[in-house]
Amino acid sequence: MEELPVPHNIKISNITCDSFKISWEMDSKSKDRITHYFIDLNKKENKNSNKFKHKDVPTKLVAKAVPLPMTVRGHWFLSPRTEYTVAVQTASKQVDGDYVVSEWSEIIEFCTADYSKVHLTQLLEKAEVIAGRMLKFSVFYRNQHKEYFDYVRELHGNAMQPSVKDNSGSHGSPISGKLEGIFFSCSTEFNTGKPPQDSPYGRYRFEIAAEKLFNPNTNLYFGDFYCMYTAYHYVILVIAPVGSPGDEFCKQRLPQLNSKDNKFLTCTEEDGVLVYHHAQDVILEVIYTDPVDLSLGTVAEITGHQLMSLSTANAKKDPSCKTCNISVGR
Repeated sequence: MEELPVPHNIKISNITCDSFKISWEMDSKSKDRITHYFIDLNKKENKNSNKFKHKDVPTKLVAKAVPLPMTVRGHWFLSPRTEYTVAVQTASKQVDGDYVVSEWSEIIEFCTADYSKVHLTQLLEKAEVIAGRMLKFSVFYRNQHKEYFDYVRELHGNAMQPSVKDNSGSHGSPISGKLEGIFFSCSTEFNTGKPPQDSPYGRYRFEIAAEKLFNPNTNLYFGDFYCMYTAYHYVILVIAPVGSPGDEFCKQRLPQLNSKDNKFLTCTEEDGVLVYHHAQDVILEVIYTDPVDLSLGTVAEITGHQLMSLSTANAKKDPSCKTCNISVGR
């Protein structure tokens, strides 16, 4: 009996955060005997696994031979933004239920995509459930070490510069490692209505009037929703001046929020004055996508403690939390 054709020239296409299409070429001989495809998918760190496979070792996915390209979805819990390797065999099911299989194909590498707007909207809807009531605030603030502000004054002409967001939060977030911006907070203490005196990020605080960053000339986007094995949750929002590079980046990738009416951060007008509110029950991390000059606000030392345990720098999201995870990858 002729050996089954070995798949070659494998192509991966239509990649999302939890699916992909796969196709390949095969010699025509014995092609009509093929009843199934065996597909072996591994995270890239296990890319040598195929070296130890033999023809009689069962693989991870047995699929009926369907016209190519074949969509792979739901067979694995694929994670977003993750490198995988894939190899393929052709197979022929025998009368006794056993399979005759070809040799393995070459190993192909690919990377799954970030969350789409559809997935981020699912995260947004979950965040809305726990956002809580809105509290009034009047300033955005950014805590850093004294050396940071000295550096800004001396080397950047007094302007804080956007930097690339770290990998904290959801693994599939399209802003991690890509969006450039400056992190601000706006949370207030319930009893005073003012920013807390403690901070995880340094003893010096830049405060700026809310209307300088968030106004009718800016757009507001939802960026992420996550926790770090804690009871409290974080929501990342992005404020981008209309038409700026940051605005164009977000418009393509993130759900846009109505600045006047959403569950997290609002800017409304009352008697000709802009009034601001933030959600009480989530910790907001606000990214502003343009440079900010220190002359637009004030820098002063805080009187509280530096609580490093509350830092979210490169923090990993709790993949088991039912409140802030969606059904695709983590």
